[in-house]
Amino acid sequence: MTNHSLYRGSIFHCIETSSGVEPAYHEDGLMVIKGERIVEVGGYAELSARYSSEGSIVHFKDSLIMPGFIDSHIHYPQYKVISSYGSSLLEWLNKYTFVEEQKFSDSEYAAKIAELFLDELIKNGTTTAMTFCASYKQSVDVFFSAAEKRNMRMIAGKVMMDRNAPAGLCDDIDSSYADSKSLIEKWHNKGRLSYAVTPRFAPTSTEGQLIQAAKLLTEHPDVLLQTHLNENSEEIAWVKELYPEFNNYFDVYDKLGLSGPSSVFGHCIYNTVDEYKRMAETSSKVALCPTSNLFLGSGLFALNELESYGIDVALASDVGGGDSFSMFDVMNQAYKVCRLNGYNLDPVKAFYLTTLAAAKVLGVDDSIGNFESNKEADFIVLDLNATELIRQKMQTATDISDLLFCLMMLGDDRLVDEVYILGQCAYKK
Repeated sequence: MTNHSLYRGSIFHCIETSSGVEPAYHEDGLMVIKGERIVEVGGYAELSARYSSEGSIVHFKDSLIMPGFIDSHIHYPQYKVISSYGSSLLEWLNKYTFVEEQKFSDSEYAAKIAELFLDELIKNGTTTAMTFCASYKQSVDVFFSAAEKRNMRMIAGKVMMDRNAPAGLCDDIDSSYADSKSLIEKWHNKGRLSYAVTPRFAPTSTEGQLIQAAKLLTEHPDVLLQTHLNENSEEIAWVKELYPEFNNYFDVYDKLGLSGPSSVFGHCIYNTVDEYKRMAETSSKVALCPTSNLFLGSGLFALNELESYGIDVALASDVGGGDSFSMFDVMNQAYKVCRLNGYNLDPVKAFYLTTLAAAKVLGVDDSIGNFESNKEADFIVLDLNATELIRQKMQTATDISDLLFCLMMLGDDRLVDEVYILGQCAYKK
């Protein structure tokens, strides 16, 4: 009886060594899976003899097998907000986002969007995400239910906001705490699901609400926190007006107990030196969102600055501010942001920031992010003949860096041929 599932093809993932991040690439490789987990990955010539009695091998020709993408900052209620015209972040929130999110008081509507959202993630090769839900408790319930059905590793949380938003969207200090606590007890660590305490951003929460969010983190020390930080100059000025007694934007979160190794701050474009230092001291994490920052004209993040302070960073789509679910597009735009700031984003590094680095930022690198033994078998199969241009460009690739750069600059959802979640095929193009 066959104990293992065997997949042959070109295989790529990132590993961390004492000298840094390195690509592990097998031009002709074999992936061995038992049940839901990776057994080992290596060269086909080396491993095939050992597993020859296991039965048939699925051979993905002209393909690249790699870990599923991890999107570290996204908004599922903004599925229909994507590509909505707006002149600035705050105008865009009021004109589109807050209007759409009020529809999520209807569980049936929220459930429909959750299914569409997860379909779109999978179609684009994203197998894990940390998402903001709406401010309604039921929006979280239906999202987790949909993710649980698919066995997806998902992190989500109810948005907490008790001011500066439409009355229909606002909660209050007590209800946001009680609803969040109830959702943590119901969903956190249920299968592959995790909870993130989710104050939208400092302007839409009173100090009292942020203190209650910190209380949730203290009471449930293994949950995450997600919010926004230093995305837009207008937003930063607003925070200064609302929180005049604090030194800077990050200081609001930090002094109120929301910083730390389980806290993921989206955007982080306009950081002061003091903020960089304190983010590093607290081991806080950052999700960078190039497609969103460019679409809304927010600004250009400084990846090199964040890394110089030793801050862990990942890439993210930030749909619907971001105008694409594709992490290929996110890497493409990240490369261009880095070029505008005078340095290069290495292609191996770009894929690292959407796989293993993202798993580290979300605290799940013990389970996913690469193909180390005993990790969960979430992987995607990329069609290297997906378009004629890619097929032709592949003929000029001399190494894995060339190949990856081609994919991140020319790729989109057409590249994603198959998606596997816990070793089971969840999508075929």
